[in-house]
Amino acid sequence: MSNGIPPRGSHHEPFRHAPFARIVAEGSRVAFDALRANPLRTVLAVLGVGIGVGVVVTIAALISGIRGEVMTAFESSGPHSFVVTPFDFSDARASISAGRPPWWDRPPITDEEVRRVESLPAVGDAVAGYDFEASLRYESQWAWGVPFRGLSNGWPAFHGGDFVAGRDFTAAEVGQARSVMVVSSELAENLFGELDPVGKRVRVSAGRRASNELFTVVGVFEPLPNLLGEVADNFAHIPFTAADKRLKARTRFTFMNIQINPRSSTGSEEAENQVVAALRSMRELGPREDNTFRIIRNEQLMEMFNSFTGMFLVVMVGLSSVGMLVGGIGVIGIMLISVTERTREIGVRKSMGATRREIKWQFLLEASLITAAGAGAGLLVGWGASQGVASISPLPARIPLWSVFAALGIAALTGIVFGMLPAVRASKLPPVDALRQE
Repeated sequence: MSNGIPPRGSHHEPFRHAPFARIVAEGSRVAFDALRANPLRTVLAVLGVGIGVGVVVTIAALISGIRGEVMTAFESSGPHSFVVTPFDFSDARASISAGRPPWWDRPPITDEEVRRVESLPAVGDAVAGYDFEASLRYESQWAWGVPFRGLSNGWPAFHGGDFVAGRDFTAAEVGQARSVMVVSSELAENLFGELDPVGKRVRVSAGRRASNELFTVVGVFEPLPNLLGEVADNFAHIPFTAADKRLKARTRFTFMNIQINPRSSTGSEEAENQVVAALRSMRELGPREDNTFRIIRNEQLMEMFNSFTGMFLVVMVGLSSVGMLVGGIGVIGIMLISVTERTREIGVRKSMGATRREIKWQFLLEASLITAAGAGAGLLVGWGASQGVASISPLPARIPLWSVFAALGIAALTGIVFGMLPAVRASKLPPVDALRQE
């Protein structure tokens, strides 16, 4: 005789909430068994998510390593140093669009201005210089298109590295435009082999402007490991006065700048004020006239670099999100197929008392397991790529902690978002209709 209470397991049973921990544990077990039963499908779903996560982590590791190297270079040149140059980088865009180089309308920095800046009481180290290319010949051995810098003495204070032989050129040699040269250890090996470079006389040719000028090697400099490898390790430095007088290297298309380290007793602000006052006086600028030179602080360069790398990282993460989107579409397709194939299983579970919430969590957890496995695979790929880069280059590519959390967060969000539709669809299947499916 019926007492009016529906039997246990009937679909008329009131909706009862099971403990959340039990739902998660049971759903995870069922989801894991389902994924293990379809390994090929699981691998394909994991692959799309793993590619997206791997790209995010690898790009983050590379940018973190590049940023660390650049910051180290800035610190080695002096955290409070600044550069006096004919133009700043914000001038370059307008000048180039007008068809002229950015320094075309600016008066160049002269030798007299260099000497005046070097003599200021607030200036500690000051190095003037500019870049050009030249070719070298020692006996029958040539080195073509070598990056040269015409510099004043004291430049090692702004460059990471040390002398492995010989010395820097002196202030007297700069003042007398002596034909002396410092070469990098890489260039010394290429040009002289196992011979001692110090004291060797080398013929230098700077294009058609000058040729067969003899320079004596007085030092060999070993730079710190850098991002550009051998390209940046192959160089020569000579006094800028010798570059002007003997090689005619300074033209309208080269420009001199002065890198300055202020004295610690005065500070960078006082040094900047003295430099500005001295140059304005020498150029006879009135009170209402703008400076015809620019001062660029290391902090400004660091901010520009951080802004550029930050923008680059955002763009790359955005592009890698396309891979995550493709992986998410793969997840939703595979989960919908899984729901269709397991309709009878869903009906059996519902007939035995499983609630819509439990069914929904089962398929959400299954989708989350797929994306979590993809995140793990992506992290391994990113770690392997960063280790490979670090082993074959001086770039210390390390995965930053924030990128790990970002990758895991993106993967979790992908699983939840793209697993929601199949999970809701599975939870809404009527038990009787589900049990009819073969």
